[in-house]
Amino acid sequence: MLEARSLKKVEVPSTLIEYPSPANLHSNRLALHVSEDGTSCWVYVASGCQIYRILVSLKDSLVNEGKDSLLIPEHTQVVDSAIVNRCPHRSEIQTVVLNETESNDRLILGSVDSYGHLIVSRLDSDSKDVERLTFSVSPRDFGVGEGGWAGLCFSPSQWSTTAVAHSFGKSIDVYDQDLHLRTFRTLWYPTAVNFIQNLYGGNESSMLAVTEGCQITGISFSSIDPNYAYIQGVDYEVFCGQWKESKKAFSFRGDSNWLGFSKCANRDVLGGWCDSGSIFVADVVEGKDR
Repeated sequence: MLEARSLKKVEVPSTLIEYPSPANLHSNRLALHVSEDGTSCWVYVASGCQIYRILVSLKDSLVNEGKDSLLIPEHTQVVDSAIVNRCPHRSEIQTVVLNETESNDRLILGSVDSYGHLIVSRLDSDSKDVERLTFSVSPRDFGVGEGGWAGLCFSPSQWSTTAVAHSFGKSIDVYDQDLHLRTFRTLWYPTAVNFIQNLYGGNESSMLAVTEGCQITGISFSSIDPNYAYIQGVDYEVFCGQWKESKKAFSFRGDSNWLGFSKCANRDVLGGWCDSGSIFVADVVEGKDR
């Protein structure tokens, strides 16, 4: 049984971001990096053409339940915040993704804007500064098409392999750094893209999964127990439950539309950013069966 050890709510300082840009319904403009000791979490968010990062404490706190068993977040202060010094985009960022190296002291930060322009940078996990610009890829149509939602994912077996989805072009482009490998066409507008690692039979290959149409919300599987999943709904609510048995573990709710929602790759820390400027961070652990 999974349970929330803490649920924090912080307000992004208005001196950093006065008003978040609206973006697209399927935008995912938030990524998380938890410190090695698990006591704090850097939350990377994008607004307009820039990326910012906010430090949130993950120290244990008493988690209470309110109406309809919704978890009540603890209001806390931002520990630190800064703009990430990197090459800015020319149009609104739609997706932000973090990929950690094996040593966990270097982060690969990827972002894609509404025209499909991809920027990947390597940065120090303890600094707001970019170590170096790794590569940048212009959209295949040179940005002359219509802007819209764009998605990004890294291959789990090779960080330099990326897939960029563009809703208006109904296309998925796969790159090895800045080298274009191939293009997939979708029937409907893509709304999410992700690599799925295949470990069966000693084969560490990856499959590329794409969702189309306007009905898929956000979903992530638990790193503690893959029988559990976290689902981001369109009504501000986030559910955690067993997907096989349709059994709910807990849920919490944001205070407005989600601008981004994400889970850490290797542990059950969830983050969501609302267009009110609020950020919610939940630290989930394995609890006792009830």
